[in-house]
Amino acid sequence: MSVSRRGGSRGTAVLGAVAVVAAAALATGVASADASTTGASSTYLVVYKEKTSTSGAGSAVAAAGGQVVATYAPISVVVARSASPDFAAKMRRVTGVEGAVATTRFATAVDGGAVSADTAAATTTQTTANGAALPGLNDSLSGLQWDMTQIKVGEAHAISTGDPSILVGDIDTGLDYTHPDLAANVDSGASANCVSGVAEPGAAAAADDNGHGTHTAGTIAAAANGIGIVGVAPNVKIAGIKAGNAAGFFFPEAVVCSFMWAADHGVDVTNNSYFADPWLFNCRNDAEQRAIWTAERRAIKYAQNKGVLVVAAAGNQADDLSHPTLDATSPDDTNPVLRTISNACAVVPTEVPGVVGVSATGNQQMKSFYSSYGISAVDVAAPGGDSILQLTPAAPNGRVLSTWPAALLTVTCLPARRLVDASGATYCYQQGTSMASPHAAGVAALIASVTGDTGGALAADLQRATNPIACPADVSPYAFFPGVDDGAAQRCQGGRGQNGWFGSGEVDALKAVG
Repeated sequence: MSVSRRGGSRGTAVLGAVAVVAAAALATGVASADASTTGASSTYLVVYKEKTSTSGAGSAVAAAGGQVVATYAPISVVVARSASPDFAAKMRRVTGVEGAVATTRFATAVDGGAVSADTAAATTTQTTANGAALPGLNDSLSGLQWDMTQIKVGEAHAISTGDPSILVGDIDTGLDYTHPDLAANVDSGASANCVSGVAEPGAAAAADDNGHGTHTAGTIAAAANGIGIVGVAPNVKIAGIKAGNAAGFFFPEAVVCSFMWAADHGVDVTNNSYFADPWLFNCRNDAEQRAIWTAERRAIKYAQNKGVLVVAAAGNQADDLSHPTLDATSPDDTNPVLRTISNACAVVPTEVPGVVGVSATGNQQMKSFYSSYGISAVDVAAPGGDSILQLTPAAPNGRVLSTWPAALLTVTCLPARRLVDASGATYCYQQGTSMASPHAAGVAALIASVTGDTGGALAADLQRATNPIACPADVSPYAFFPGVDDGAAQRCQGGRGQNGWFGSGEVDALKAVG
């Protein structure tokens, strides 16, 4: 698999978003070929018409030559497996079914931004380090957390560090529940592994085998314990909801499972640093894309109806999501095909209604060179790092420091980005909208802690807890970073109070609790 700039993960994502080039580089292949054409066993999404009963799904799936993996009755979606090459066709003929599609080759992988950024911003390896403590941030590496200083996290902590009753679900590659900076805040009962399409409960099941999820979790809720770093909301609880596998792929059945799990297990906020689906842009006039898009949107809506605030990375393509014209990335396999697209095609989860889309900033509060944007897609901005345009004394490599599994430090974190605290706890520098989204999710958790607001009200609160940033008068620094898919020059639309690069502005933790 070639390294790309997706979000939270290019970057999952948006899906995402973006954010661990090392992990993406280690993925020696791409998602496997569609098993429906090879005769191998494949996973399928079977999408019934909305509000249609799935009570007969077991017998229908068996008659078509498959087995049910999971049934999500509230959204009329079934996950199944079959080795029959005509399974999907047979299921589409079942009364009440509106779509059936194999998902095996349909996924996106997390990564940490552009390869050029990795090359340009190489630093020396650090095996131990200690940063000078900053106001309100007193852990051993807090002096390296320019990102927290920028959004006034230290000042906010004088008022609130978050309430343990607030639960953030980090839908990612899992998390290292043993990490010294995370262990105290992990809610094992609310954690699960959804990779198969059916939830396997517990933090151990959701253990991170990639690193990306541990990084995003640390930004949200690393404990204020004297060790390493401090998260935006160090007193809230965090659940690892594993949707991404070791190679950083987020398959549709895992995304559906994750939102259904979050909705039914008391999650207040989900962070989504990835893009879901095989298709960067999911077009409603394509049967396969529509079935996956429909299932994922239903799962997200189900969570939102339960009061869950969904926060998602905008992506690392430098694309204008509000004016898409070309998709050069999809499908996410060995043979992407350039296709003409329009606003009939959307990115999941960022462009799902009610989702808070997050763009990335660097230490000069400019939009990060790689960050995707869009007047209809970006609601807020947050620090994600910028290793090319925004190197400063406070951020000499431009990246965001956060937790990383010790077992993976020398495997999925590039040598120049590794850091070991004096206590032995392990950390890694990364950049991407994958790093921006958890800052916003953490601020939302602080707001929920002091207001008790949920869902749409919490989303509105978050958009008010920002510092507006106007479109830049001079966009020439971005001339070397056109959109990955359409090759278009980056442009910023809108006024100071709301625009396509920053939404309502960069999040401010102090405003969130003030």
